[in-house]
Amino acid sequence: MISELISKKTIDLYQSKSQDYLILIDKPQNWTSFNVVKKIKNVGNFKKVGHAGTLDPLATGLLIIGTGKKTRELTKISNDVKAYVATIRFGSQTDTYDVTGNIIMKKNITRIDLQRVDDILQSFLGESEQIAPMYSAKKQHGIRLYKLARQGREIHREPHKINIFEIKPIELQENDLSIYIKCSKGTYIRSLAHDIGIKCGYGANIANLRRISINDFYVEDALTIDEFQNYWMSLN
Repeated sequence: MISELISKKTIDLYQSKSQDYLILIDKPQNWTSFNVVKKIKNVGNFKKVGHAGTLDPLATGLLIIGTGKKTRELTKISNDVKAYVATIRFGSQTDTYDVTGNIIMKKNITRIDLQRVDDILQSFLGESEQIAPMYSAKKQHGIRLYKLARQGREIHREPHKINIFEIKPIELQENDLSIYIKCSKGTYIRSLAHDIGIKCGYGANIANLRRISINDFYVEDALTIDEFQNYWMSLN
């Protein structure tokens, strides 16, 4: 029985269908991770499907899907080092810590001091503690935080340890700064952007977020949902 990886590099290897795969998907914007899992399950008629590492609806990029026996590997993959490219928008804070939320603070900025911002970025390197945003899938007392947030409730969240292995600016365009982040499991990039905005004094939220790798898996090898569907339908 085939039990392998489906990616742009490997799809030519398989000529028949199996129940056991790791599938690299490039998640589109405005899809939840669960939406992707449900779609892949329906396309492949898989009995058991899961994913490694939740991505926000706003985020795009690498989502690793496991089917059948390969779902056993998802916990280990979720614990691996991840890398992202994010666009931080300075000048406002939102309740979701990204551009989809309600603005709760706005500030006029005449000039971004990139050197100062870079120094602040470097101050986040290494181990630290982070608090998950209320609008997140993290569970507290068995309830997803976003469900409480949608009820207008905010509760105390215990900080958890994270590790930022690398963080660097890529490009500044007006008030939008794109950055590269390599980090541990459990790092909320929205919380990181929020904290950077506070430390800079500008306020900030996430305008765009793309996961580009999980350990040795890379988004350039991932299939779009349509590409996977077309590939699967072409198999015998």
